[in-house]
Amino acid sequence: MTTPRARAVLLPAACAFALAFAAAPAAPARRDAPPARGASPAPAIEEHLLANGMKLVLVPRHLSPTVAGAWVARVGSANERPGITGISHLFEHMMFKGTHVIGTRDYEKDVRLIEQQEALQDSIRAELSALRAAQRRGELDDMTKPESKTPRMRELEKRFDGLVAEQRANMVKNEFNTVLQRNGATGINAFTNNDMTVYFETVPANRLELWFWMEADRLRNRVFREFYSERDVVYEERRLRTESTPTGKFAESFDAVFWDASPYAWPVVGWPSDVASITRAQADEYYALYYQPQNLTAVLVGDFDPKAALALAERYLGAIPPGARPAPEMITMESRSLAEKRFHGEAETNPAATVRWHTVAFTHRDAPVLEIVDGLLTGPAGRLRRSLVLKQGVATSARAAHEPLKYEGSFEITAEAKEGRTPEEVEQAIYGEVERLKSEPVGADELQAAKNRYLTAAYRQLNSNFLIGLRYAVSEGRGDLHGAERIEAAVQGVTSEDVQRVAQAYFTKEGRAVAIWTRKGGGAEDPELAALPPPARERARAGLARIRAASDPEKLQQMLDMFDQMGAQMPPEAKPAIEYLRGKAQARLRELSTPKP
Repeated sequence: MTTPRARAVLLPAACAFALAFAAAPAAPARRDAPPARGASPAPAIEEHLLANGMKLVLVPRHLSPTVAGAWVARVGSANERPGITGISHLFEHMMFKGTHVIGTRDYEKDVRLIEQQEALQDSIRAELSALRAAQRRGELDDMTKPESKTPRMRELEKRFDGLVAEQRANMVKNEFNTVLQRNGATGINAFTNNDMTVYFETVPANRLELWFWMEADRLRNRVFREFYSERDVVYEERRLRTESTPTGKFAESFDAVFWDASPYAWPVVGWPSDVASITRAQADEYYALYYQPQNLTAVLVGDFDPKAALALAERYLGAIPPGARPAPEMITMESRSLAEKRFHGEAETNPAATVRWHTVAFTHRDAPVLEIVDGLLTGPAGRLRRSLVLKQGVATSARAAHEPLKYEGSFEITAEAKEGRTPEEVEQAIYGEVERLKSEPVGADELQAAKNRYLTAAYRQLNSNFLIGLRYAVSEGRGDLHGAERIEAAVQGVTSEDVQRVAQAYFTKEGRAVAIWTRKGGGAEDPELAALPPPARERARAGLARIRAASDPEKLQQMLDMFDQMGAQMPPEAKPAIEYLRGKAQARLRELSTPKP
């Protein structure tokens, strides 16, 4: 489950939606010292490096008889290459398929069926290669259309589907999750982003040994069952979350425009042609490189004795053999931007302007200053709302987002145009606020308020073992286990001069890309949709595109059932979107059910 753009120091938005180790370790590092003035009080933690190279982070907190367990593989879409984009996200799915003993009735039969499937896939790949060549010659309009398949391809796929059905009959579906759930585990999930893949769950304190055994088993003895059918599931997920949403494909294109050299240019979910073509051999090779102990860190937060937890780590996760060679370093760096880039997207969305600048990585010394710039601009009391929305009246909403990733960073401002105003007017208003940051010192009270809001958000994470665990896992994935604490400590020391210096250094014309968003065809938006509050409108707009594209009455009825279930569970601010989508789905269902003359 990939994450949208979010404040990288805090937790990925996907987590809110659910969202190692045979060693005689060196003496553990401890962090018991009082925090720096103004920083959040970081819990006391221990860090251990096991003999196989895996890292273990222990954070004992005896507030409830539970333990939040997470482990991070320091691999994401930035580690991929053309041809296998999306493979990191595919692993997120495959790692729940089971092991030699979990998820199967007969492991030997599993092995035989997988080998037979692979032999058929070799023949299918040959057919696909011929179709690609035919499309390049202009003999096919679109090789992915069902009618483009050759008779041999259809026969091969039929035989393959038979093997998949036989394999599924031999599987114990979702057994990995079921075993944990029967032992009291909650929040079992994972996410993938540009820099990392993180797996997590919370278990009762008396089931900590089970957690170690389960995680060690799936790391050492994983089995990629249903590999090709699950690859198709990921492809469908991409279609639903990206291609069927009003701006999904446009956002991908804008990313590709913004980045020149960096692998952040391609989507975490992968390009369609790559996702549909990843092989099991490529997956095995990728796993051996990036899921080896030297590239993994486990984090435990909760009610446990550190010595006992370390002994369990040594017994289970420490028994995993180290990798044969280190994971390769990602060395491709973004080139210095020489000119402004412009992008014009016509989509089913309200007119808006987005300006994005190149900035710095998570570990960079200017990252804390950019967090404060974000805080100055965003929120109910932020400059963007006060100026663009309330004073100038050119926008209905406006926000900033600082995203310091592991290797590069960006800072983005987006504002939606008010009716009767143009995206170009909004763009100029954005520049006005940016120029103010460059030329006018920020007042002491305004600066302190931005710091307070940032640190308040950080403090709130400390109420939850789960959030603390993800906080360390995300920081580790971004290149610095203690990065969140470092930034929080540095934020309090940010000065008005720092804000001016950073704004002048990074918010340049040459360093920016600009997206102008206009409504497709220039037509007016549905008045009912336009009348919704901005947050509900964004939720409804994404669902509306899927409803309009639906052609199966049964699937529409399933959507309606889902809306009924969601309506009772969603917060009040989301209910207008649910009600709007329910009405549109009902209308579309009537349209499909009415016989055509």
